[in-house]
Amino acid sequence: MTAPLEGAHAGVVQIEDAADPRLDEYARLTDVALRRRREPAEGLYIAESHTVIRRALAAGHRPRSMLMAPRWLEESADLLGAAAAAGAPVYVAPEPVLRDLTGFHLHRGALAAMHRPALPARAAVVRGAQRLAVLEDVVDHTNVGAVFRAAAGLGVDAVLVSPRCADPLYRRSVRVSMGTVFQVPWTRLDPWPEGLTDLRGAGFTVAALTLGDATITLDELAADLTAHPGRRLALVLGTEGDGLSRHAVAAADVAVRIPMAGGVDSLNVAAAAAVAFWATRPA
Repeated sequence: MTAPLEGAHAGVVQIEDAADPRLDEYARLTDVALRRRREPAEGLYIAESHTVIRRALAAGHRPRSMLMAPRWLEESADLLGAAAAAGAPVYVAPEPVLRDLTGFHLHRGALAAMHRPALPARAAVVRGAQRLAVLEDVVDHTNVGAVFRAAAGLGVDAVLVSPRCADPLYRRSVRVSMGTVFQVPWTRLDPWPEGLTDLRGAGFTVAALTLGDATITLDELAADLTAHPGRRLALVLGTEGDGLSRHAVAAADVAVRIPMAGGVDSLNVAAAAAVAFWATRPA
């Protein structure tokens, strides 16, 4: 059963049944396999929380619909206006219905099903960039989101991801990044790892962060960048566990290690990315 809400929120629709087919795009958000199949195929991604939705809208992304609990309506006037301008319905449902529908408590206020923008061409993403982050087969969505947040906060100009890397627009990646996946330009680097050679041809020094027989430390790389201001840099980080493939390391200009202490051999990829971004930040 549905009905328009009374009052000032014209176009907002009350929903009482979690099985309402108009809410299918929000169903079973806790099912990772389902979302991986569905979101790219149906051309959508899910933005969670007022902050993330606002950043998506600021980036020019278009909502397909929104979903929230009644208690969030008063602080969502700008979101309601954006939805109305896009012709997107705003569904409102009681908390128990939302929990039945999504599988979790909607404590961040709102969800939005957003139309996926077309991925830009690699040339457009790297044009004018001085520092790139390149991710090879990072499969954990939390790590991908954390890398994007570090990239945004530490001034990395763009992110390139390998064909098998986790989707930066998957719900958890978007949430962990706090919506910074919308402000840092990114695209897929394909073919892989041949695309690294193309970056070298475009004038980037490609630095592979690895546990292997790295030739220099991160401090040495940072010192070299300071001595050569204006040098373009692409930092390549590998998958959880195995790190970079030997093919990716071979395609790089230099292998770089982060010196470790305390018997620890490495950092989590998102932590390593943040350290490397900070160490190589422009003077």
